[in-house]
Amino acid sequence: MLSKEHISEQLHTKWAACNIWYKDVTGSTNDDAGRLAEEGAPHGMLVVADKQETGRGSRGRSWETPAGANIAMSLIVRPKVPIESISMLTLVMGLSVAEGAEQAINESISDSSFTCNIKWPNDVILADRKICGILTELHMAPEGGISDVVIGVGINVNMAHFPEEIKDVAGSLLTGCGHRIDRSLVVARVMERFEQNYEKFEKSHDLSLLKDQYEKRLVNKDQRVMLLDTKKPAEVRGSEDVEEKFVKSGEAQGTALGITDKGELIVRMDDGEIKEVTSGDVSVRGLYGYV
Repeated sequence: MLSKEHISEQLHTKWAACNIWYKDVTGSTNDDAGRLAEEGAPHGMLVVADKQETGRGSRGRSWETPAGANIAMSLIVRPKVPIESISMLTLVMGLSVAEGAEQAINESISDSSFTCNIKWPNDVILADRKICGILTELHMAPEGGISDVVIGVGINVNMAHFPEEIKDVAGSLLTGCGHRIDRSLVVARVMERFEQNYEKFEKSHDLSLLKDQYEKRLVNKDQRVMLLDTKKPAEVRGSEDVEEKFVKSGEAQGTALGITDKGELIVRMDDGEIKEVTSGDVSVRGLYGYV
């Protein structure tokens, strides 16, 4: 059951999701949160919807949130960090979703030991399938400086079937662990983990205090990766043979070593060069399988 009351009953936080705005159906929780933030909503306010009809993913993609199955939520934060640190919040939330979803699964299933991992930078993975999408939006104050940040999160929880175009990549907690999981419990555990992780981030203004936690779950670490230039025209990036061309050239392949304190992926290229990769510059693909 997903409801404001049921989330609050299972929540143990100081500020994250202590204020909840719930709707059965909405267009976009990020849009709702943006309006509430503009109206003065407090730091840590959470917008949650059972069904989201016009949710947005990264790079303009849509994110399906049918009623009764998934989680659509957006958290309002008012960070006291430099503006150049804001992009790291997406990784902070990705880590928090992985930790919180895993905790919810293992609380729900006796003697279970399921693990949620991360494909850099913020794809949460369970049983080799992506279960989460995150969209972070920064709002500036009229007088300058940061007004607020809205972190939108979509988590596939009890969804069993997926559209044809994503069925080879997408999964849910249900498909990953074989059991239906209480969505309100997942929200509560993710918010608890985010509060703890956010406070570390705000203290250091980077990921230095979270690096070990993150790399422990990083499926790319010590794995072969291929870097695809996202600045290429969309029609080139989307062509069927673009990855094959990169593989044949060998110029964009290497081994992921971990992340920097700023959340960049450290890659040792095949020619020995060490690159620090920013997520806005390239798309990282595994040479074998989803990662």
